[in-house]
Amino acid sequence: MLVRVLIAVSGVAIGLALAATLPQVGQTARTIVSHSPLARLAQLNAQDASRAKRPQREDDTRPRGSTDELAASKRGILKLSDEQIAASRIETAKVSDGALTRRLTVPGTVVLAADRVGRVAAKVVGTVAELRKQLGDPVTRGEVVAVLDSREVADAKSEHLAASVNFDLQKALFEREQSLFQKNITAEQQFLRARATYSQAQLRIDLARQKLYALGVNEEEIAGLSRESTGLQRYELRATISGRIVERLVSLGAPVGSEGLPHELYGIADLSRVWVELAVRLQDLDSVSEGGTVKITAGAGGRPADGKIIFKSPMLNADTRSARVVAQLSNDAGLWQPAAFVTAEIIVDSQKVPLVVPKSALQTLGKDQIVFVRTSEGFEKREVTAGRKDGQLVEIVSGLQPGEEIAVANTFTLKAELGKSELSDED
Repeated sequence: MLVRVLIAVSGVAIGLALAATLPQVGQTARTIVSHSPLARLAQLNAQDASRAKRPQREDDTRPRGSTDELAASKRGILKLSDEQIAASRIETAKVSDGALTRRLTVPGTVVLAADRVGRVAAKVVGTVAELRKQLGDPVTRGEVVAVLDSREVADAKSEHLAASVNFDLQKALFEREQSLFQKNITAEQQFLRARATYSQAQLRIDLARQKLYALGVNEEEIAGLSRESTGLQRYELRATISGRIVERLVSLGAPVGSEGLPHELYGIADLSRVWVELAVRLQDLDSVSEGGTVKITAGAGGRPADGKIIFKSPMLNADTRSARVVAQLSNDAGLWQPAAFVTAEIIVDSQKVPLVVPKSALQTLGKDQIVFVRTSEGFEKREVTAGRKDGQLVEIVSGLQPGEEIAVANTFTLKAELGKSELSDED
């Protein structure tokens, strides 16, 4: 057999040599030789020789199935260092019990809390002499924010001063008549007349003080009134609540207080708490109750915050057939701005379960559901049986134990890495 092959190869070589020397015959010879079985055999032998000389890839030199990496990938083990895990932003958490909740999702709008809004209004007719606060300035309750010049206030203060002078006089006269009457020096009728006049003076000063109270003048200002007539027209306006100035409604020198003129100078809002007004459909209204918990989210990817339902309207909107529901939300950081549109999830029902994981921790591999359990070397694939779910949490029926640490964020990275390992094994 070997002799026949050698003879055939020699014949092919001679034919090619003749073709090179005789151009007219060369083309015919090449065609006949290229289609001959012997030529095909020679080509195959040349290919085998070339393949034998070709350097093997590093992957081909590895004995298949003999390394630790290959065995680990078959067991679903991913060897990753702490630096690699941190670079992939893979977060972990321990498995524990939890509650599956049924939620009702409704749209809402952030508004100012009605009990945390104050107005600085003029109760008298006057002109604006001072505006001590600008938009956005913080204020505390009782702080002077504006000053008016008012003839009405000047008249009231003057009346109080006159009543005070008269009261002091009538008090001194009454005390003198009382002393003389006790010594039987003066007549009883004169004593009684002095007492009546003193009582009238006391009533007059009380009425003058009440009038100043009604105009918004506090006790400290009244006590500081002197018997001099200077500055009586000044009328101080104070902040009604603590918060920030959100409205400035007048300018310096503007008249205020009379008919057809503005009465309010400032608007103040305490933004440490805000309300969220929700529109709940009639068929969902029975699921909502005052005191219930609601989770508020602003925009896509916004961080949610927990609120509390403080009001459910007993009346429906005639146009939308929905009821107004108000939730209160803490806003100490100032993240929730009035007029912003939000999404609210009202917790309707909650059931305690022994073992739950975040939905993001669960991955599907073929027909199996898996999680990635943290190990000292990285992560290990673990098949689990999932039960009930609520959109955020998934109940685990089997496959995990309480306290085990699993990947809960960016688990698709681990799934992709596992897929690459399995493809390498198949090669």
